[in-house]
Amino acid sequence: MDLCTDSRLCRPGCLFFCLRGATVDGHAFAAAAYAAGCRLFCAEHSLDLPPDALVTIVPDTTEALAAAADIFYGHPSQKLRVIAVTGTKGKTTTAVMAQHVLCANGIPCGYIGTCGIRYNDVFTETANTTPDSLTLQKTMRDMVDAGISVLCLEVSSQAVKMKRVARCVFSAAVMTNFSPDHIGPGEHASLAEYLACKTAVLTDYGAQLLIINADDATTVHAAERALTPKVTYGTSGTADYSAAVVNRQPTDNGPGITFTCRHGGQTLPCRLPLPGDVNVSNALAALAIADFCGVPTDKAAQALETVVIPGRFETYAANGITVVIDYAHNGASLSAALAALRPYCRGRLIAVFGSVGERTQIRRTELGIAAQGADFCVLTADNPGKEDPLAITAEIAKAIGESVPVLQIADRAEAIKTAIAQACPGDVILLAGKGHETYQFIGRTKEPFCEKEIVKNALRMR
Repeated sequence: MDLCTDSRLCRPGCLFFCLRGATVDGHAFAAAAYAAGCRLFCAEHSLDLPPDALVTIVPDTTEALAAAADIFYGHPSQKLRVIAVTGTKGKTTTAVMAQHVLCANGIPCGYIGTCGIRYNDVFTETANTTPDSLTLQKTMRDMVDAGISVLCLEVSSQAVKMKRVARCVFSAAVMTNFSPDHIGPGEHASLAEYLACKTAVLTDYGAQLLIINADDATTVHAAERALTPKVTYGTSGTADYSAAVVNRQPTDNGPGITFTCRHGGQTLPCRLPLPGDVNVSNALAALAIADFCGVPTDKAAQALETVVIPGRFETYAANGITVVIDYAHNGASLSAALAALRPYCRGRLIAVFGSVGERTQIRRTELGIAAQGADFCVLTADNPGKEDPLAITAEIAKAIGESVPVLQIADRAEAIKTAIAQACPGDVILLAGKGHETYQFIGRTKEPFCEKEIVKNALRMR
């Protein structure tokens, strides 16, 4: 027997779940699943199938799938220490940092999030930050069977809303911060709903410890709803894990930062091969996760010196020009990325970015305002879908105003090449929005697009 949500993958012995998606209703594919040999169905209403089909009708097939997958794969979240990481920004960096630190200290740790599924030598791309419940439960089962003991899991607000993490049990939950985002058609109906989904990660999945950013007032307030024990981190001296920046200086791999961590009466030197005070905050959260999992803070701090975050401040340099690839894709994250890079810039700070098409229109205004922190902007495509990229960039340019020179180029590869060709020694170019992604959504096509290869070739051509 197997569980299935895609009629194309059905075979005899499968139980087919008819899921209602944003654009597709799985009930319409029940006949195709039957034709493929499936005779067991879970649906929200009766199905027009031959008499030998056994149909179980439930109020919510999405919730039923989560429950069935949890049982089918043997409750895997209860066999792992699942560290759930949520927040508007910093989920990926925090979770990858924590995985790196734990593995470096001999604790087999897996990761599921924006950068895919990673454990041991396994790597699989994922369509969403948090996979659907069937993929998630199966992956956790695979991790258990592979000897993984800890999972760092990015939990998006959509994952909570769409019940992808239903029936999961979290050992600890981290909330990095909260700011308006993901509000609009196809996402969250309101800011209140968005916050409620984030808060649910702290309160509804059995976490034994909450790790909370003391510098973010909304996060602190959200955590107050839970009676669960808490530890805090932040730049405030009153946080359980606090930091003071010592130096912002380039490392051998590019921009980096040195800071001290104060915890439990100790003051420890720490160094990150990443820029920005925001990454100091993420590192503190990772240290708190490591402590929860039994890694001494000094050992964890040593491991942070070699951390690499795919698509987060990935740096390439040649002929005095520095190009940084980062996933910053909303106003707050773009503003933070530009502020983080400014201390390392001896010339101009150039931003190359766009905004996703067909949704989150408010994000375009926020990106434009944030881009006022650059010296020059090249506006371009970023998964435009069926929207005209230049219509999107025009909205961003309007929000930027007259304070920063703007160039609009629809083709993202050409925009990158142009920015690099026009750069001078001492300039820093931030390519924001794509990060780890290796594709562009153009129309309804997912086209291959590797930003780092474009950068390497363009730097060689100078």
